[in-house]
Amino acid sequence: MKRAAEGELVNKSKVSKGNNNTPATKKNMKRRNKKKTFSSCIESAQVGGNLQKQQIASQKAPDSKMDEIPVFGDLLSELGKENDGKTNPKLSSGNDSHLSQTRFDQCPISPLSLKGIKDMGYERMTTVQEATLPVILKGKDVLAKARTGTGKTVAFLLPAIENILKSTSVDCSRNEFPISVLIICPTRELACQVAAEAMKLLKHHPSISAQVVIGGTSQDTERKRLLGKPCQILIATPGRLKDHTVTTPGFATRLKGVKVLVLDEADQLLGMGFQKDIEKIVASVPKQRQTLLFSATVPKEVHNICHIALKSDHEYIDTVDEGSEETHSQVRQTHLTAPLSEHFSVIYKLLKDHIADDVNYKVLVFCTTAMVTKLVAELLSDLKLNVREIHSRKAQSYRTRVSDEFRKSTGLILVTSDVSARGVDYPDVTLVIQVGLPSDKQQYIHRLGRTGRKGKQGQGILLLAPWEEFFLSNLRDLSLIKASVTLIDPDSKKKQVEQAVSRIDMKSKEAAYQAWLGYYNGNKTVGRDKCKLVERANEFSRSMGLDTPPAIRKVVLGKMGLKNVPGLRSY
Repeated sequence: MKRAAEGELVNKSKVSKGNNNTPATKKNMKRRNKKKTFSSCIESAQVGGNLQKQQIASQKAPDSKMDEIPVFGDLLSELGKENDGKTNPKLSSGNDSHLSQTRFDQCPISPLSLKGIKDMGYERMTTVQEATLPVILKGKDVLAKARTGTGKTVAFLLPAIENILKSTSVDCSRNEFPISVLIICPTRELACQVAAEAMKLLKHHPSISAQVVIGGTSQDTERKRLLGKPCQILIATPGRLKDHTVTTPGFATRLKGVKVLVLDEADQLLGMGFQKDIEKIVASVPKQRQTLLFSATVPKEVHNICHIALKSDHEYIDTVDEGSEETHSQVRQTHLTAPLSEHFSVIYKLLKDHIADDVNYKVLVFCTTAMVTKLVAELLSDLKLNVREIHSRKAQSYRTRVSDEFRKSTGLILVTSDVSARGVDYPDVTLVIQVGLPSDKQQYIHRLGRTGRKGKQGQGILLLAPWEEFFLSNLRDLSLIKASVTLIDPDSKKKQVEQAVSRIDMKSKEAAYQAWLGYYNGNKTVGRDKCKLVERANEFSRSMGLDTPPAIRKVVLGKMGLKNVPGLRSY
C-alpha cells in the first residue's frame, strides 16, 4: 500500500461503490455437565475488570483435567510472552506472503488497541486488513470478499472497538446498557472463535465487555449473564439471538443501541437457510448504523441481502484478484478415485503415509454427514490412530473442548462434518482429506481453506468413488491434479482395516447407512435415479462389512421419497 498526500492509506484492492454494482439419564447429568462446562466457558469470555488477572492465574494451575478446559481455555498463552520483547513465533516463521507492508500503527487506532495488537504478536496487517480497515474506520458500510484464513476477524473487530471508544459514554447500569456491536456468525464454533479474538483485542480496554450467545448451551445461564452484566459487544448465532429477543426481558430494547452490525461468513449464513432470520435481525437494529458483510464468496443470495442490510453508497472490497484461484496457491491439491469398498483402506493408508512424512502432522478428515463422521472416527480410533471427532450430534461442551484441543495440538487427526468447514481457525493444519462429494464447489474450497492458512504450506486430497467423478468438472479452474495409482493402492492395509470395520458397533453402521442414503438422495445428480442410488448405498453397506443392508423405518423412507424402491429393507 502507498501513502496518499493527505496521509490516508490508499487501498490497492478493488474497491467499488455499492449501489447496484455489488456482486452483491443421564439426561439430567448431561444438562448439569453442559451447564457447568459452558458456564465456565462463557465466564472466560467476559472481558474487563479483573478477569485478565484471573485468567493468567488460572493458566498456572497444573494438570488441569480436560473436562475443566473452558471454551477459550488458556487463550492468553497464545499471545506469546508479554514482557520478553520477543515476536510471536507464529509470525516470525513460515511464508509471510499474506502480510502487507502496512503497519497497524499507520491507521488511526487508539493506543490501547495497538497495545492489544502488539501483545498478539501482530505488527503488519494482512492484505485483507490493509484493504478494509481504512474504509471501515471511516464509518462506511462494506461488503468484503476475501479468501479464508486471511485475518478477516480482526478486520471487523478492531474498527468495532474503535467505534465504541468514540461513542458518547452512557450509563453502564447492566441491563440498561445498550449493545453497541452485534456480530452474527453461522456456527457455534465460529462464534466462540470470534469471541476469543475479541477477548484478546479487549485486553487493555477494561471498560468494554463482550458476551457470546449460541445454541447448544443453557439459555437461562446466558439470560442471567445478559441481565446481570454490561455487554457492548455481542457475538451470536441467529437462532439463539432470536430466542433471547423473545424471552430475555429488555433484550430487544438493548438491540436498539446497535451502532455496528457484522455478518460474518455471510454466504454461509444465507446458504444455511438463515435469510429470513437475517432480515428480521436487520429490521430489529437501528437504520443509522454501520454494517459490515465479510464473505469468502459473493453468490446471488449475498447480493440480495446487500440491498436490505447495506447503505446504497457502501463499498465493495474484493481482495481476490480477478481470474485468480479462489483457493490458496500454497495448497497442493490432488484427487483420487477408488471404489467405495476401498475407501476406508485408502483413508487409512493416506493417514499412515502422512504421519510417517511429518512428525508434526495435523489432519482434518471431512465426511459427508455426522453419522458417517462418527463411523470413520471409530474406525480410525480402532486402528490406533490419535483421533478426535466433531459433528452436530455431539454436545456443544464436547465440541468446544475437542476444538480447543485440536487448535493447540500437533500429532492429531480430527474427523469432522461440515461444522469445521467455515471460519474456524485451526493453525498449522498439514493435510485436509475430503471423503465423498462436497455439497458444492464452494464447500470444497472452504474445507480446503482449513490448511495453507496465513501463508503456510498445506495439502488437500479429495477422495471420490468412480461415479462421483462428475464433480471434478466443477473444479476444473482449480489446480487439482490426479494422484498416482501407487498412492491409492491399499492392499497392504486392507486386511487390517477390514478387521477393524468388523469391530464397529452395529448401531453406528446402521446410522451411517441411513445418513449416507439421505445425503446422496439430496444430491441432484446422484439422487435422480433412485434405483442406482440404492445400489450405491448398498455398496456402502458392503464396505462396512454388511452384505445385507440395514433396515430403515418406513416413515423415514417415505419422507426420503424412497418407498418401495428395490434393494431397500424396511420395518
